[in-house]
Amino acid sequence: MKSSELFVKCLEHEGVEFIFGVPGEENLDVMDSLLDSPIQFVTTRHEQGAAFMADVYGRLTGKAGVCLSTLGPGATNLLTGVADANMDHGPLVAIAGQADTERLHKESHQVVSLYRMFDEVTKYSTRILSANVINEIVRKAFKVATTEKTGACFIEFPENLAKVEVDAKPIPIKVSVLPEPDSGRIEAIVKLLDHAKTPIILAGNGVIRSAACEALVAFAEKLNIPVANTFMAKGVMPFRHPLSLGSVGLQANDYTNVGLSQADLIICVGYDLVEYHPKLWHPTGDRIIIHVDTTHSEVDTFYPVTAGVVANIAYSLNKLGTLAKPHQAHGMHVLREALIEEMIQHSNDTEFPVKPQKIIWDLRTALASDDIVICDVGAHKMWMARMYRCDNPNTCIISNGFASMGIALPGAIAAKLAYPEKKIVAVTGDAGFLMNAQEIETAVRLKLAIVVLIWNDSAYGLIEWKQLNQFGRTSSVTFNNPDFVKYAESFGAKGIHITKAEDLLPKIKQALVDNVLTIIDCPVDYRENLKLTEKLGDMVASL
Repeated sequence: MKSSELFVKCLEHEGVEFIFGVPGEENLDVMDSLLDSPIQFVTTRHEQGAAFMADVYGRLTGKAGVCLSTLGPGATNLLTGVADANMDHGPLVAIAGQADTERLHKESHQVVSLYRMFDEVTKYSTRILSANVINEIVRKAFKVATTEKTGACFIEFPENLAKVEVDAKPIPIKVSVLPEPDSGRIEAIVKLLDHAKTPIILAGNGVIRSAACEALVAFAEKLNIPVANTFMAKGVMPFRHPLSLGSVGLQANDYTNVGLSQADLIICVGYDLVEYHPKLWHPTGDRIIIHVDTTHSEVDTFYPVTAGVVANIAYSLNKLGTLAKPHQAHGMHVLREALIEEMIQHSNDTEFPVKPQKIIWDLRTALASDDIVICDVGAHKMWMARMYRCDNPNTCIISNGFASMGIALPGAIAAKLAYPEKKIVAVTGDAGFLMNAQEIETAVRLKLAIVVLIWNDSAYGLIEWKQLNQFGRTSSVTFNNPDFVKYAESFGAKGIHITKAEDLLPKIKQALVDNVLTIIDCPVDYRENLKLTEKLGDMVASL
């Protein structure tokens, strides 16, 4: 068979359902071979959108999302989304066509060394130099992408090698199993836990990747230890659970940070340093740190691990929960109560533009607990991370490793393809939305009924927030927007403009049942940003 056919068969063997991308001259053979495959090729309007779709698909499903481009500018357009997946530890395999191997040794049209370029933002990056090893390269890429810590891999496929006849077949998939925890390390951790006065758990996205959420909840309940989660671990413990403290990561003297500062022992479970730098939650560097994960801890001055266990997370938590002693309640419920009070405070607010707290309350009210929100990057991300209540993992996807703007709309498309039975909402700022707004056409063409909720402030709101906090004035953060309703309608989507706060909840509910892509333009009052910063200091002073 032709090597492009072998390549596609290897992708089928890996269980690939979708490939997101843009066809080009140098991937003609692969595109033609896909016509005879059950794999659905999702034609996107920009390669960055394709990479973000593969990124979010990987995070939601645990299977490697796949994106495809041609050489040169097509491949460089993938870079941001691939880097986002790699730093957020989302499994992804990116594929790019390349020029004929006879052109690669010299200056030539659209030729850059792609595999070297992607080496900086992937776990594994390679160029196919022989058609006979295609099956090995594909198997390795998917194995590396889906092995903890999961991440991105890249394959460069020269166009002349795609035409070569080969006699090979996909390599069988062998799934490795993580070891059970070492008994000696477990005993050392148990001793530390038993002597702790005010322990707290910091849960990261690794708990979700390892499917250890139930084990974490059981562990917390058994030992009566409260749980704070990173932005990327929302839902790892149901917020309705009395031991849940919600999200940490606002880079402020937040209530959860105060909980961490009050703790004498911090159990970090599935925590990645990219999610929230330890200098921000452990500036003193003097607490007992317990590291429970599938991989060894990163070296960091502010993350001095006292004891740790590297093994299957669920097994480790189960062992620790069996051997350690339960703790007495130590007052951190006050922190949870303060957050809940703040959430409820603006639920019936009628001021316009709409307050962030009100937008989130209405969105949470309209959605079921297992529906999915894809959150873009900006000021709204800070509010969503803090106040959007999650009772299930992977129901609020936030990029907080690479933290790239423009992920929400492409990510919502991938989420709807992965889970067509669920309601999907892209929560985005006006700036992030316009970075990949062209993918509206992709969603409309695929007849995907998703909702895009735009927080409209005509500014880079998060940067404005930080500028005002640091300098008391702003610099070059404002811009103009199109009429988002007309913009949506021009693509064949539905557009809604919110003109009063009371309309938001019924408009969201209606959009969720309409069988069409709907864009909701909601003016937001970001004066609340500075009020939040001020309130955090006041709130925690009495805790």
